[in-house]
Amino acid sequence: MVKIAGGAGHYLDTPGKRCSKSLDKNETREWFLNDRIVTKIEKMLKDYEGVEFLRLDDPTGKKDIGLRERTDKANAWGADILISNHHNAGINGGSGGGVSVYRHPVTPQKTKDYQKGIYDKIIKYTGLKGNRSNPLATSNLFMLRESNMSAVLVENGFMDSKKDVPIILTEEFALSSAKAQVEFLVETFDLKKKPEPQNTSPDVFYRVVTGSFGDRQNALGRVAKLEKAGFDSFITVYKK
Repeated sequence: MVKIAGGAGHYLDTPGKRCSKSLDKNETREWFLNDRIVTKIEKMLKDYEGVEFLRLDDPTGKKDIGLRERTDKANAWGADILISNHHNAGINGGSGGGVSVYRHPVTPQKTKDYQKGIYDKIIKYTGLKGNRSNPLATSNLFMLRESNMSAVLVENGFMDSKKDVPIILTEEFALSSAKAQVEFLVETFDLKKKPEPQNTSPDVFYRVVTGSFGDRQNALGRVAKLEKAGFDSFITVYKK
């Protein structure tokens, strides 16, 4: 069984984590953007066998689940990989930005491969390649440092970039990022789609006939033709 741990960074009321008002009049909160992607990933993975998904944050966004609690939960569960989805900031209304994927500075080659694999897939699906000098970045972030398994943090574009914001607000972008991450997981862990449910019962066709046949003999003749053609007939012919 492949175990995937994931979650939406922060929670609904995390101070300051939202799109710039000058670029988004609704000031969409980061957790909403993160959650939209994570929810789609979890739903898509249900189409595959031999895989479990553990959500580390509160799916309602109302409760702030601490980083220690999230990491301990993933470690105790024995996750094979941890993917935390976020959205970035720091462009201050500029046109730069793009997707970045982080790992801890001290990691095995496998984690480096996962980092690049996820980044390449997201760029393939979204095209949101920005001007970051190093989109495959390292950082001593708590969850990356304290996770026993390979862990990466995805920054799905910048919430204060005039280029990124119109893109990351769309449902299409969230779907594309989720598809990219699931495709990476499918290929990396050789996941197989669940077989389509088989219909073992024979098809039965029913013909409903209404109206007048003119006379009983004519009606019986039509019923006989239907039955000969393979239809089950539930027609009652009444004698006038």
